[in-house]
Amino acid sequence: MNLDEYKGVWVFLEHQDGKIVPVSLELLGAGRKLADKRGVPLAGILIGEGVRQLAATAFHYGADTVYLYDDPVFRDYRTESYMRAVIACVEKHKPETILYGATSTGKDLASAVATDLETGLTADTTMLDVDEATGLLEASRPAFGGNIMATILCKKHRPQMATVRPKVMKALPIDTSRKGELIEESIPLREEDIRTKVLKIVRETQTKIRLDEADIIVAGGKGLGSKEGFQLIHRLAEAIGGTVGASRDAVEAGWIDHAHQVGQTGVTVTPKLYVAIGISGAIQHLVGMQNSGLIIAINKDPQAPIFQSCHYGIAGDAFEIVPMLIDAFQVTAGKEVQYGGKI
Repeated sequence: MNLDEYKGVWVFLEHQDGKIVPVSLELLGAGRKLADKRGVPLAGILIGEGVRQLAATAFHYGADTVYLYDDPVFRDYRTESYMRAVIACVEKHKPETILYGATSTGKDLASAVATDLETGLTADTTMLDVDEATGLLEASRPAFGGNIMATILCKKHRPQMATVRPKVMKALPIDTSRKGELIEESIPLREEDIRTKVLKIVRETQTKIRLDEADIIVAGGKGLGSKEGFQLIHRLAEAIGGTVGASRDAVEAGWIDHAHQVGQTGVTVTPKLYVAIGISGAIQHLVGMQNSGLIIAINKDPQAPIFQSCHYGIAGDAFEIVPMLIDAFQVTAGKEVQYGGKI
């Protein structure tokens, strides 16, 4: 393989309900930095039916070029049809790097494309960089249970590919004056050529915890000692209008459902305020909340790693400190409550 033939950074532009999903816009921001460092164009690959107008959004958020596959056969996402389109485009235009959102669609498509092209894929990346001289993508992610950060390189194959978790990267400010080049592509693919059929799409109606959309999160860890102790997190969250989060240890202990888990094996969040209580600060957890606007940590161990990653830290017993905070907030709201014990 002649690696010199491959140039440029691409982002797979996932879309839903007539809009490009936020993680793809975030990846355009990350891709813009990589492309500028290498001095190469940034492109998006857009696949669907009736999605031409979404190309303008990609340009507004940093793309120079959009490769468009717009055909009824791409109306619904199916691995086989989308994979064929991506592979055809890669073989024709030879990108150096492709980024996908680590969504169910992005992870499914990226793994299929990587397998067919026999190239490398780094999953659930949390940091991206590129070697300016060689073009090697430096895709970093937690490894060994979140105890270390591993940087993965794909030295002998192209394109280099990575899936990136939502909320980890930041989208560029929208610039509606930006324009780019729209390149229409097509492949000889008919509906009868696709082995899978979409019969019906059922939208979930059950209300779910949306940690990734919360402005305030109060998260608890194993330092709370028990399921009863973890109730302190619920009380503080209620007092300040926040959503309850948890570390992996708290979830694995059965104190709260996995839907509340923040971290590499949970949800990545970017709230305005993140309060970490009884959480030591393992890398696995930090990568899920390190981009929060303001991080406050409460832990009785003054040497806990979380204090190296927070804006404000309180070293002390959460069962003494948190009730005082709850009282203070409830006084402010005109709901003074006295606590006679630990909980």
